[in-house]
Amino acid sequence: MEKTILAISGKPGLFVLVSQGRSSLIVESLDEQKKRFPVGLHDRITSLKDVSMYTDDDDTPLMTVFNNIKEMQNGETVALNPKQASKAELEDFMAKALPNYDRDRVYQNDIRKLITWYNILIQNGITDFNLPQENEEGETVTEK
Repeated sequence: MEKTILAISGKPGLFVLVSQGRSSLIVESLDEQKKRFPVGLHDRITSLKDVSMYTDDDDTPLMTVFNNIKEMQNGETVALNPKQASKAELEDFMAKALPNYDRDRVYQNDIRKLITWYNILIQNGITDFNLPQENEEGETVTEK
């Protein structure tokens, strides 16, 4: 994933980092409108590369979960409507995507957001969810 994909607290959807100013970031929404706007220091901004899901063992990076969903869905969007899905449907989906997810700390809203974000990325042609890895010299290497 070459683009920096961001989630902004209080704003629905996902955003692409376009530019960086002195005290703000310029982001573009990943929806039909492609609206650009500045985001200031008062907004809580998170890169999707820094997000992880709770599991019974150790936390799993969100990109790994996205890769699991991509394989499960054959690269297509998830047909399950996250807004209308029942608790059982969401838990069943999550158990397939990440079998050892922590059922006490991953809530229904987290699963809904996961599905929504995955669908947004797929609809925008963003399908490379591999995290950059470091080689023995500490240099960043991207998987192919």
